[in-house]
Amino acid sequence: MKLKREKQESSDCNEGSKGKMTLLLALVTLISAFGSSFQYGYNVSVINSPALYMQDFYNRTYFNRSGVPMDSGFQTLLWSLTVSMYPLGGLFGSLMVWPLVNNCGRKGTLLINNLFSIAAATLMGTSELAKTFEVIILSRVIIGIYAGLASNVVPMFLGEMSPKNLRGAIGVVPQLFITLGILVAQILGLNRILGNDEGWPVLLGLTGIPSLIQLLILPFFPESPRYLLIQKGNEEQARQALQKLRGWDDVDDEMEEIRQEDRSEKEEGHFSVLSLCTFRGLRWQLISIVVMMMGQQLSGVNAVFYYADRIFQSAGVDNNNVQYVTVSIGAINVVMTLLAVFIVESLGRRILLLAGFGLCCVSCAVLTLALNLQTTVSWMSYLSIVCVIVYIIGHAIGASPIPFVMITEMFLQSSRPAAFMVGGSVHWLCNFTVGLVFLYMEAGLGPYSFLIFCAICLATIVYIFFIVPETKNKTFMEINKIMAKRNKVEVQEDKEEFEDFHTVPGGQVEKKEISSSEL
Repeated sequence: MKLKREKQESSDCNEGSKGKMTLLLALVTLISAFGSSFQYGYNVSVINSPALYMQDFYNRTYFNRSGVPMDSGFQTLLWSLTVSMYPLGGLFGSLMVWPLVNNCGRKGTLLINNLFSIAAATLMGTSELAKTFEVIILSRVIIGIYAGLASNVVPMFLGEMSPKNLRGAIGVVPQLFITLGILVAQILGLNRILGNDEGWPVLLGLTGIPSLIQLLILPFFPESPRYLLIQKGNEEQARQALQKLRGWDDVDDEMEEIRQEDRSEKEEGHFSVLSLCTFRGLRWQLISIVVMMMGQQLSGVNAVFYYADRIFQSAGVDNNNVQYVTVSIGAINVVMTLLAVFIVESLGRRILLLAGFGLCCVSCAVLTLALNLQTTVSWMSYLSIVCVIVYIIGHAIGASPIPFVMITEMFLQSSRPAAFMVGGSVHWLCNFTVGLVFLYMEAGLGPYSFLIFCAICLATIVYIFFIVPETKNKTFMEINKIMAKRNKVEVQEDKEEFEDFHTVPGGQVEKKEISSSEL
């Protein structure tokens, strides 16, 4: 028993070291997020500012080819395709997650994915010289595929590399870079910079630069240790990767925790999407990510951004200055997501989800009232602006970043790729649906559209409150045991084993039978 106490003391001493942010872990987080997630955000908003100039290019090109002006209906169709092909490509990219990450690894998939971005950037940047608008629409599909893969693989990659006490903060970093990408696209898209008749091809083509940087630098960083050990069976490479990431040599306890996860999954094998959807032991995890992803996209974030310009104009903001106000909203989005990075480990995932969706719910309800009364009550326009800002804050701290963190944490290694494929597909399908349906909703319901978003936020809050557990500072195996109770799946643990728990530095509670040699 003395030996056991010494091991326990040694484990406790080392626990603080395990959770430190090392230089290598920080660099791999920044390179992965900048090289992949940044482009997702950049391409969300990059075509907003130069839309009129791009449509004029479509008209000129069509006229030069046919000798007749483009029909307004055909122009609307082409521009709708230009906008909607991005989320549709994102859906296709999400469907590629499971086969790619299982066969090429997490890092390998990110490296391959850069080729999509560089190809799309080259095509978009040279479209005006080539006098073809068709390649812009094609490129929006390609860059959408890139974004669909990036939005799923980066959180998975970083979540598997992070120590449990930093997993939430590191998991929010991709969302931070998405908001940074949106902000940079808004700034570069200002009329005085690149959002003009000469600059828009350059604005579209710049998206390839972060991918090129990632393609050159990421190969020097390690692959996910969990992928190396569990899926490749290469214990030595996994150990070396962990040692580099943690900054010290003693990684035995974390290796054992990964082995324990591997042993628990040997009988089940790797999950396909079909087996994931039919497996009882993961039922509530799957339902939870579908609900959170639907709540994230159907909560009206695209509609709020769509209405934002109109709301600012009604409050007296000059048309020429609306784009600067839009940039300021983008800056608020970045600042609040940065705040989420620092508070997610102290407050936890669950409270940020509830607070985030709660703020969005209240904002949508008040915004409905304010938009209806702004013609009769002068100060309602300013209340509308407050609602937009509060909504952005709510989405930035909870609804946007946390669902992707939860997918990483609620699934083990064998089911995680399939789970990201399902979650990502729901994310992009709902994004595409809102873009397709909202204009019709707005035409039919007007400001009352936000009541639908309010109801969706409320339903998501109720589900999270009753079903989704707190995963802060827990290992993947501990979270799996919590969800096993929800799924009514028995966990084989007897009373004697409970008395012989051994705490390892990662905080993982490891069952260990005491033999006479250890006494």
